[in-house]
Amino acid sequence: MIKAIFFDIDGTLLSHQSQSVPASTKKALKILKEKGIYTFIATGRHISEIKDLPLDDLEFEGYITLNGQYCYNKEGVIYDLPIDPQDIQQILSFIDQKPFPCIFVEDEKMYINYHNQAVETVQKAISTPLPELGNLKRGLTHPIYQVIPYDITIEQEQEILQQMPHCQYTRWHDLAIDIIPQNGGKQNGILEVLKNYHISIDETMAFGDGHNDIDMLKLVNIGIAMGNANDEVKEAADEVTDNIDHDGIYKALKKHHLIDE
Repeated sequence: MIKAIFFDIDGTLLSHQSQSVPASTKKALKILKEKGIYTFIATGRHISEIKDLPLDDLEFEGYITLNGQYCYNKEGVIYDLPIDPQDIQQILSFIDQKPFPCIFVEDEKMYINYHNQAVETVQKAISTPLPELGNLKRGLTHPIYQVIPYDITIEQEQEILQQMPHCQYTRWHDLAIDIIPQNGGKQNGILEVLKNYHISIDETMAFGDGHNDIDMLKLVNIGIAMGNANDEVKEAADEVTDNIDHDGIYKALKKHHLIDE
């Protein structure tokens, strides 16, 4: 019996083609709530970004944000895992030597050193305003949960990771990557949330479409890739549903008899 379902946002709940959540998905989420099945967001996004998205009329039990590094519900923080301060010091020195746009993400705040065309392109692609400008040195005195470099090559990825030996990364756009703690990830956040709710892995399902969803889809009992996911994500999933714009979530939930309408 499924007791908890985890949903990625971009390309899973939110269509960037229509700039909205499909009506069939909204209907499905309402039915799941009425049945007492917990629904959770599992995203790489920050709480401030989520508030700017057209998700206001959707209600979730909790949120796994920043790729699992910051998890909370209406009662407060369930789990958090900041980046090693030594890694932050080293990446700051590296940016001073070889500048590139970079976001530092705190629990309630995120800021970037500067904007360029690459930043504008990426933010437009995810239907999100440009991040506020700020001094990255703030990261020396505040916990940083995620670092997001923009406008870097594959070669630069490796240079950056050498500065942050306690971290891992995923590329979510041709022009941007997410850097998080080595032992982090959506799957880690999900395990902590399940522990808090006393729910077993056997009672879980998840939907995703991006590279940062792969570990999540492998972890849960039933991992479902959206039809618009790339091949690597589809191969990691237990099954593939239809495209987000063709009622993919609704069809999968109906297939598993979690909704009957």
